Amino acid sequence: MSDLYLKLVNTPVGKTAAQSLGLPSPAPLSRLKRVDQPFIEGDVLIGAGAGARAIATLGSIIGASPAGLHHATGIETLADSAQAGNKAKALDVSGEVNGKFSALVFDATGLKTPQELRALYDFFHPTIRKLASNGRVLVIGQDPHTCRKAPQAAAQQALEGFVRAVGKEIGKKGCTANLAWMAPNAENQLDSTVRFFLSARSAYVSGQAVRIGKAEEAKATNPVAPLAGKVALVTGASRGIGAAIAETLARDGATVIGLDIPPALEELQKVTDAIKGKALACDITEEKAPKLIADFIEKETGGVDFVVHNAGITRDKTLGNMPEHFWDMTIAVNLTAEELIDEELAERKLMRDNGRIVCISSISGIAGNFGQTNYSCAKSGVIGYVESMAKHLKNGITINAIAPGFIETQMTAAMPFTIREAGRRMNSLSQGGQPVDVAEAIAWYCNPASAGVNGNVVRVCGQSLIGK
Repeated sequence: MSDLYLKLVNTPVGKTAAQSLGLPSPAPLSRLKRVDQPFIEGDVLIGAGAGARAIATLGSIIGASPAGLHHATGIETLADSAQAGNKAKALDVSGEVNGKFSALVFDATGLKTPQELRALYDFFHPTIRKLASNGRVLVIGQDPHTCRKAPQAAAQQALEGFVRAVGKEIGKKGCTANLAWMAPNAENQLDSTVRFFLSARSAYVSGQAVRIGKAEEAKATNPVAPLAGKVALVTGASRGIGAAIAETLARDGATVIGLDIPPALEELQKVTDAIKGKALACDITEEKAPKLIADFIEKETGGVDFVVHNAGITRDKTLGNMPEHFWDMTIAVNLTAEELIDEELAERKLMRDNGRIVCISSISGIAGNFGQTNYSCAKSGVIGYVESMAKHLKNGITINAIAPGFIETQMTAAMPFTIREAGRRMNSLSQGGQPVDVAEAIAWYCNPASAGVNGNVVRVCGQSLIGK
């Protein structure tokens, strides 16, 4: 459904009216326009605190783009970021900073005490107002769980609060702020995450903290089709977010098996035909569903690289008024079926090495929601499932989750006007997301270069005011 308010406030008359009435004026978000689009253009400024360990890697990644690269100097707390490479030009930020930046990137991996957090202020204070519309802020830190001393853990954990606050300050310009916590010596796993968070693919992702662990460095892939030769299973693929996921994975080169319930087969077939995929009609809550799915995969493709558990339902009632079949059905579709499908594929060795499992949680699973005890329970369970499975998966297989916020779909279009408008505006970007926003985050998880991204729950919500 079209957001008429967003369109209105971006006209001269509408913008003036919104400002005079103190209403939000969301900026249109720039999303990916073509598959060969550079992940970042314009000017990028890199800064670093003392002891920074990722600066050379960041310089190499960003230096591979057409962006103009600069490194901050002129303030004592900022480390010599000349390690960003020969392409990076020194920029003194101790005085007036001119120009606009598409991204501000800060390497905080070396911060060991709360006092050293001053480097954040010294880098961002003179530059944050120079961030262009739809700009990006990205901070790289060390995972606090790997810090040996309390002051270091405090400094690294502090980065999360800083990034979330920055996201709320810059969201009105369509800008986002995110944090990547990496394990020691995991610099070789930064590439896909840096590219994602600096690109138009992450337009509706803000205020998120991602953990990146150590893993084997992935082989080089075609940047236009990084998923070429891979097979993906996407449940609930007939429309909305599921259809967008199928289309996006196919765009990136994957062969997609789209799954949905038998009554949705006609819609599903249209989606899979358009992307040269395969359609499977199946109710995932049926007892024989896992075997049926595994049999289909074994026959059609011989195995699967990506499993995206997108299928989900809501059956809303307050707890005292909820019939038991509402509870049972919601848990079965949103949680139990995922576990049983994964178990069957694992037992029959149909999940290929270096595969990816992606589950869909929800803001409701993080914060809870009135009238959705069953749904919130199931989606919170998804988070627990992901965090536990991430510790036990082998052969390079990872599992992560996406927690969508307000996404413009047929379901949200049917909401009452006031609830729909509140859902759209209650985030730092003051607008709803698109199904493709969820799909782009899933494509990032599935990228072969994302082997170090495991056990994460990333919200695609425009930094919702609800939940963590």
